[in-house]
Amino acid sequence: MPRQVGRQGAAEGGVEGAGSGSVRSLVGSVDPEVFDAGGVSDTGGAFGARGARADRGPWVGGLLRLRPWRVLPTPIGTPFTFAYAALLLLTSLFAEFADPSFVSSLYQGSSTDVAHLADRPVFVLLASALWIAGGITSPYAIVFLLVLTALERRIGGLRTAGVFLLGHVVATLVTEVPVGLSVLAGHLPGSSLHRLDYGISFGVAASVGALAGLLSSWLRWTVLAGFGWMLVEDLVAFADPMTNWGHLLALVVGVVTWPLLRRWRSADPGLTA
Repeated sequence: MPRQVGRQGAAEGGVEGAGSGSVRSLVGSVDPEVFDAGGVSDTGGAFGARGARADRGPWVGGLLRLRPWRVLPTPIGTPFTFAYAALLLLTSLFAEFADPSFVSSLYQGSSTDVAHLADRPVFVLLASALWIAGGITSPYAIVFLLVLTALERRIGGLRTAGVFLLGHVVATLVTEVPVGLSVLAGHLPGSSLHRLDYGISFGVAASVGALAGLLSSWLRWTVLAGFGWMLVEDLVAFADPMTNWGHLLALVVGVVTWPLLRRWRSADPGLTA
């Protein structure tokens, strides 16, 4: 079955976009570093930095300090997440409005079941990550945007893609290979070789685990505890235990990457927090 509230059913997420023009002036009046870089005059009267500071309420200043526009991906700041999100939006809209029987055949052809993994592993591992089980309204779509944006701002696009792909591949293989072995041993029927399995949730779970290692201590354990608890609840519900175990495994894969990610980040001072 598709990875729904199992590869389609847990959520938590993450951080960070850009601003220009008049917004740049407002930010400059709050943040001295941005102010200096932006070249905005502090003596510009009602339209200068002091005028902007006087005209807006204190909550606006606090909002600008948080820089909420950095939460979502941008083509320059987070090109990998932006491009991947655009691709997922297209495939989700196609799945929503195309002929259902044709979409179903595409899902089947993209499925990382044992039969497809034995026949064309690279193709289905990539193709299965082109779909969001549940579409753009799935919780994983939101978690994808927030978490991968935050992770890419901290370690870069190629490394973020590597973390995502690592979790996607490892969790898929570890959950599907035992199925194949069980069929060979006669413990499962042959139909189990064609189990429908697609979606981005294994990669997202690994990205959550990886991002947690780059957060402050209290936030790190809050994210891991909250996300992990949701995955355990899915497992206890026993709706799709193989997929649910895959989510937990993918989260662990992300945690295991912590030392490498911290080394990457410390070696590249150009990356932001």
